[in-house]
Amino acid sequence: MKLVLAAIAILSGLAFTGCSRTSGVVKAESTRKMAPDFALKDAAGKTVRLSDYRGDVVLLNFWATWCGPCQIEIPWFIDFQKNYKDRKFAVLGVSMDDDGWKSVKPYIEQRKINYPIVVGTEETSQLYGGIDSLPTTFIIDRGGRIAAVHTGLVSKSVYQDEINKLLDDKDDGGVLQEPARRSALVDPRLAAVLFAR
Repeated sequence: MKLVLAAIAILSGLAFTGCSRTSGVVKAESTRKMAPDFALKDAAGKTVRLSDYRGDVVLLNFWATWCGPCQIEIPWFIDFQKNYKDRKFAVLGVSMDDDGWKSVKPYIEQRKINYPIVVGTEETSQLYGGIDSLPTTFIIDRGGRIAAVHTGLVSKSVYQDEINKLLDDKDDGGVLQEPARRSALVDPRLAAVLFAR
């Protein structure tokens, strides 16, 4: 009997939190792959592209209104958007609700979600390897590369650690314009000659 109760408790815990498959750490820069771009409409009908966020650290969250673990994470993401937005950080939510905006618009309003939400498609899901579990979250560096992936619910502190690591990273992810890089590398003695009148 105790064994049955223990099994029920474990299964209930897994059902509530989702089975989490996580990369555990931010990937080394050399192993990061580019996040696929997409163009989807937000609640106002404006086209949102992931590439519009190049230069920012992005938390890209695939979720649904009916997903229990998603409901736990969303308040964290609202806090992240509020607390990190001035550090070139953005949360972007991709709803995978079958009925689209019918469920999503009221949910956004009720929860006072302060970050962009778009409604995903099967094509969007396939771009990201086929989203088969919700939530699935990608942490994307300033260069648009996937630095971490989480399937299922993970702790708020895991997200915070990854976000802070990427925000504190001095690598610009290839976002800095090439001419500015060259000018920063010019020897000051040569600069004096080049710019002398």
